[in-house]
Amino acid sequence: MTLTNSLEGRLGYQLRRASAVMMADLGRELADLDLRPAEVTTLLVIAENPDCSQTEVGQVLAIKRANMVPIISRLMDRGLVERRRIDGRSHALTLTDAGRTIADEALARIERHETRFTELLGAPDTEVLFRCLPVIRSVRSGDEEG
Repeated sequence: MTLTNSLEGRLGYQLRRASAVMMADLGRELADLDLRPAEVTTLLVIAENPDCSQTEVGQVLAIKRANMVPIISRLMDRGLVERRRIDGRSHALTLTDAGRTIADEALARIERHETRFTELLGAPDTEVLFRCLPVIRSVRSGDEEG
């Protein structure tokens, strides 16, 4: 007997399945760095924005404040990120030399990962996705991800 799946014709289902495949591939690409995808993206945002705050990073990545705390703590425990006080309440985040090395390596691996999928799709379809997916992302209930 051949099973049918009426969800195959649903956009949300296709997006979720595609995302799962891409995240699994990314996980394999980053596995030996012992970093979760959220940690890698946090590291990369800090690399691009030295002296940013934890709150700013969370906002850019749509990660709730409570979920940012363990991410930053783990990166600091590994000696990849350092925090310094910039006023009475705020801290600036920057990468250590080790953090910069890991960020550069992670970015190279992300490039390989992205290339696999963009070559699979081809430039025209990739461009269409980059135009369409932000439209879907803009429809939010007001809740943060993470």
